[in-house]
Amino acid sequence: MRTSDEAQFVGLLKENQNIIHKICRLYTTDEDSHKDLFQEITIQLWKAYPNFRGDSKFTTWAYRVGLNTAITLYRKKKKTIDTIEFDSSFHKVKEDDYNYEEEEQLKLLYGAVSELNDIEKALVFLYLEDKDYTEISATLGISEVNARVKMNRVKGKLKKILNP
Repeated sequence: MRTSDEAQFVGLLKENQNIIHKICRLYTTDEDSHKDLFQEITIQLWKAYPNFRGDSKFTTWAYRVGLNTAITLYRKKKKTIDTIEFDSSFHKVKEDDYNYEEEEQLKLLYGAVSELNDIEKALVFLYLEDKDYTEISATLGISEVNARVKMNRVKGKLKKILNP
């Protein structure tokens, strides 16, 4: 790979690293797993970058590579190791900036989302990222109609989980 390509990749990665962190938060429960998954997604993005043609936005492509990597690793890990409960103590926030009510709502949401299957988690994640159904379908490799149908079903599932 040329030096200019490397610089371009590093720049795009820096601009969009929050995408990777959000995926990691969705599929991991502790800081070490988060770091490991972040590193693995970054490696997979780097390996796949020479094949990135620019047919879609970099973010759409990064979501797709990141989610596929996370799902693959999550499935492998799930077969051998149990995950631990989410612990909010890993997140250091100034006391005056911390919103306890929002944190409780996030815990409830993440708890409900953790009960979904891998594809449903990815769908919710992209939906919460305000991605339109065109981008969601491109990222997940499904039709736009299928994405809408799946999202409606997932919303129903989440309502049942959150309001039994």
